[in-house]
Amino acid sequence: MSDIKVEVRDLKKSFGSVQALKGASLTVKAGEITAIVGDNGAGKSTLVKCLTGLYTPDSGEILIDGEPVAFSSPKGSREAGIETVYQDLALCDQLSVWQNLYLDRELTAGIGPFRLLRRAAMRDKAKELMSELAVNVPPVTRSVKRLSGGQRQAVAIARGVMWAKGMIILDEPTAALGLNETAQVEALIRRVVDTGQTVLVVSHNFEQVKRLTDQVWVMRGGTVVGGTRTAEVTNEQLVGMVTGAIPTVELAGTTKRKR
Repeated sequence: MSDIKVEVRDLKKSFGSVQALKGASLTVKAGEITAIVGDNGAGKSTLVKCLTGLYTPDSGEILIDGEPVAFSSPKGSREAGIETVYQDLALCDQLSVWQNLYLDRELTAGIGPFRLLRRAAMRDKAKELMSELAVNVPPVTRSVKRLSGGQRQAVAIARGVMWAKGMIILDEPTAALGLNETAQVEALIRRVVDTGQTVLVVSHNFEQVKRLTDQVWVMRGGTVVGGTRTAEVTNEQLVGMVTGAIPTVELAGTTKRKR
């Protein structure tokens, strides 16, 4: 199990009479790009919010590097090394690129009320990170509101890289982007993995899943109905798994049998 970064075991979560997760289980291998796919209401968002500490599961386990964890807030998830880039990016338009990278985590010097921001150090580190990731953005002093959609996404991902200690979760990372910007963001995600990070992608774009990921898990009706190495499945088979038209037992590498 040493190559498993995150393991989810029989996770359940209900909201009143609605059972959003009905015993979901999956694994995320270290140093890979793993995808979760499924239709609206399949349980993808609920599972991710359990991983990020926004929700507390009713039962089941989450293990990171083989150790059980329990998150009561997003802070706990971040302290465990998981950073999340949501679809809305959570960037402050009026702040610069470097200020967004360090938002709420500013470097300071001094003691107590006499602490001062280390602005030069933050700018230099932000510039270094953008250079290492080959991110195509204007100078880090530029305000985020003046960036394109792809550049904004790149800034959000770079912020995740800066603070992650092992895994980054990307929620629909290219949903609002054109073809060229999508290609640039996908190239950035591959470079992120090359730095030693593990990436979990939630996506509705099956073509992107095929291009980008190593492993794919399919959710339907609040559970994980199957998983396979991405190279061993076609787009048509993924659609069939999501809709239930293809029994998961027919696919190579699946983890659950037909019920």
